[in-house]
Amino acid sequence: MNLLKFQIVELLDKHRKVTAVAEVLGLKQPTVTYHMKSLEQEYGVKLFEPRMDKVILTEAGRALLHFAGKINCLASEAKRTVQEYGTPGRGTLRVGASYVPATYMLPRLLKEFAARHPKVTVTLAVKPSAVIKEMLLNHEIDLGVLSAEPFRLPMLDVRELCDDELVLAHAPSHYLAASSELTPGLLCTADFVLHGRHSSTRELTDRWLEQHGVQLEQHLELDSLEAIKQMVIQGGHVTFASGLAIQAEVARGQLLARAIPEFRYRRKISCTTNRDRHHSGLLDSMMELLQDWEHIQ
Repeated sequence: MNLLKFQIVELLDKHRKVTAVAEVLGLKQPTVTYHMKSLEQEYGVKLFEPRMDKVILTEAGRALLHFAGKINCLASEAKRTVQEYGTPGRGTLRVGASYVPATYMLPRLLKEFAARHPKVTVTLAVKPSAVIKEMLLNHEIDLGVLSAEPFRLPMLDVRELCDDELVLAHAPSHYLAASSELTPGLLCTADFVLHGRHSSTRELTDRWLEQHGVQLEQHLELDSLEAIKQMVIQGGHVTFASGLAIQAEVARGQLLARAIPEFRYRRKISCTTNRDRHHSGLLDSMMELLQDWEHIQ
């Protein structure tokens, strides 16, 4: 089986035109068409369907696409890993992270990593935790750093680094500041700013509201954590937020961080790798930094 054929499958799904695929691969159009027909002959099933001036994948083609993507990623990873041995001190490390560790934890670690490995390129993809897990399973990244409830997946190695406690955040001027003890009933009288629906913080917030039978009559919903913090600082709203994410605002006296009453959920920041991924020296170096992140200034 020619690896080029798997590249063609993936590129056809993306571009849907043989001419575009040929241009990306630096081939002539008849060559791409030949490989498409050859692939269908090898499997004995129709994989591609012409429609107008486009080519789409059949159901069988989409089934093959699932494996083609994994094979292409593994082939790319194999080439990149082996080439690192020919260029000591150089290479690329692909990291994926959810928003909280990407914003409030990784910048100082990446600075330290760059100082130790000045000729290494690091790419960082910031995505929801669920997407980071998929990227790891598909070999699209070398390392995932995510904030999520404790989890176990057969193909992933997970190392918990620290707690990412959710707290209630509100301004010192908010009326809740006058209450020394919070209850679910009191908290539910406040106006909330909610995180976007793909956020793990929003998932836990919704679960807590459901647990206490609360339906918010009025609330704001923002996708940006920084925008949420600025809204809460104004004094009219409250939110559930990562304690790590609001440390600076608490230290400046702009926000108060308080325990959420009757909150039964745990969230951890973890570094995660695919068990099939070759552990290069660069990957091990980054993981060592992550495990010692609290002591890195």
